[in-house]
Amino acid sequence: MPAMRAGTKRRGVLFLRILGLLLLVGAFWGSLVGFVFGERPLGAVLLALAAMINTAIVTSVIAGGEIFLPETRLGRALEAAPFLVTVAVKGFGYGAVIALVFGTRLGLHVVVAALLSPDAAATALRHTMPRAVAIAIAFSLSLNLMFVLQMSRLIGNRTLRDILLGRYHRSRAEDRFFLFVDIVGSTPLGERVGPDAVHRFLGEVFRLASDPIDDHRGEVYQYVGDEIVITWTVAEGRGGARPVASFFAIEGALARAAPEFERQFGTVPRLRAALHAGPVIAGEVGGSRRAIVYHGDVMNITSRIEQATRDLEHKFLVSSDALERLEGVDGYTLDDLGLQRLRGRTEAVRVYAVTAKPSPNGRQTI
Repeated sequence: MPAMRAGTKRRGVLFLRILGLLLLVGAFWGSLVGFVFGERPLGAVLLALAAMINTAIVTSVIAGGEIFLPETRLGRALEAAPFLVTVAVKGFGYGAVIALVFGTRLGLHVVVAALLSPDAAATALRHTMPRAVAIAIAFSLSLNLMFVLQMSRLIGNRTLRDILLGRYHRSRAEDRFFLFVDIVGSTPLGERVGPDAVHRFLGEVFRLASDPIDDHRGEVYQYVGDEIVITWTVAEGRGGARPVASFFAIEGALARAAPEFERQFGTVPRLRAALHAGPVIAGEVGGSRRAIVYHGDVMNITSRIEQATRDLEHKFLVSSDALERLEGVDGYTLDDLGLQRLRGRTEAVRVYAVTAKPSPNGRQTI
């Protein structure tokens, strides 16, 4: 049996965490309803079980849809629609499930059918929370959950979390990795097939890069033309040399999709990349549109190193400052290129060309 993909495993863990948390909330809510309506202990337990069943069904539909649906053809088509259309379609679908589950008291029917007599079931039904209130609360919670999950895909899970928690409301100093990944050949492609095809080409590259970035705990800071800027705090990126591993994982994902790129666009994506690390100032900026930005020389140097990949004829360059902060680089070949004078800078930077070591079968491990 093939091993579960890292992306699928990560989504499964997220789904189970959400389901487990909301099951606890459902159990608490059912018990509280039983207490408010003066149920005996057995009645409160039955209401808690019913609430857990309802919660499991609704959560499986909503959280499952938001976590797993985007990876399907239907999900990608829905995500490609205007934001309001996506929200409206999902809201209608989720609302119908909620109305069915809570409007028919499905969980309670399941419990009483399994454990109680018809007379006891009728008594239990009379003491449930009014149906309209349950539906209204559940619908409101589901829309909020859907909106939060939808926004997390628009601006990124970590960015949304940091904005909601106010982590960068005041600027703070951080030590960070920055990985600049440039997609080679998009300009000639545009001259040959036009801007619409280039947009679809880059969109597919960025989509395929998403899982390798998430799997290695990276955060997409920006898409700049045909370039992805990815960042990690040093604490998040150090173990397993995650920024380096992320680059080769992206390259591997694109290599597996090469036949489809060739069929659609007549070319396959190739990458150049640079990794650097150092101190930055991070903080929220903006008024009507808030964003978390990073200020410091690190990104400028990373950009210059990425430009140097052309002159030095190596696709992936890593600064000594980044290597010093990484653990687990034994799986890669490091070619010391010495101190390099970068464009627009007076101070030289030591850089290394990094490649993946061949695996025992003779292939590079990417």
